[in-house]
Amino acid sequence: MSLENCMPAWVKRIGLGTVVVLFVAGIVFWGGFNTALELTNREEFCISCHEMKENVFKEYQNTVHYTNRTGVRATCPDCHVPKEWVPKMIRKIQASNEVWHKLLGSVDTPEKFNAKRAQLAQNEWKRMKANDSQECRNCHRYDYMDYTEQGNRAARMHPQAFTEGKTCIDCHKGVAHQLPPIDQHIGKQNEGGVEISHGEKPKEEGK
Repeated sequence: MSLENCMPAWVKRIGLGTVVVLFVAGIVFWGGFNTALELTNREEFCISCHEMKENVFKEYQNTVHYTNRTGVRATCPDCHVPKEWVPKMIRKIQASNEVWHKLLGSVDTPEKFNAKRAQLAQNEWKRMKANDSQECRNCHRYDYMDYTEQGNRAARMHPQAFTEGKTCIDCHKGVAHQLPPIDQHIGKQNEGGVEISHGEKPKEEGK
């Protein structure tokens, strides 16, 4: 039995050589697309414009997500870009609007940025609320939490919040950037970052 007899009809119509060329071209295109996509998922890319570097990035540098005792850092894409393919593509399409505003100069000064801070924050909180704080849960999983290692307040509030169907962003809006004027009981305004009270660690029995 010859190879030609085993070929599907559509392969015979366009030729085996054409199929091979198209296959190789597809691999090259996919590799190039994926490489470019991942380059835009790096912190260096996120802060390549001064709007981000001089505003939110400076605030983020004063938080536990940037420097902490474990040395584990959550970078910009860890918190703002989903890891799953479809949600990631949706987020990338949404981010094209940010490029447009970069061209318009909507937030190219600290004054302009702060004037829009509340709106920008609300947009991101709404997105995270809708996806059940998907990016947060890349690192923070409810079912992995050891409440004995948490502060009294966190150990008390987390189970209650989970039972009520709350998601991370409902309570933790100021973990990486300065809060606009909002009513939130666990964060407070400060210069350059937001201090979070984690309470005291539970006392061990016998001590």
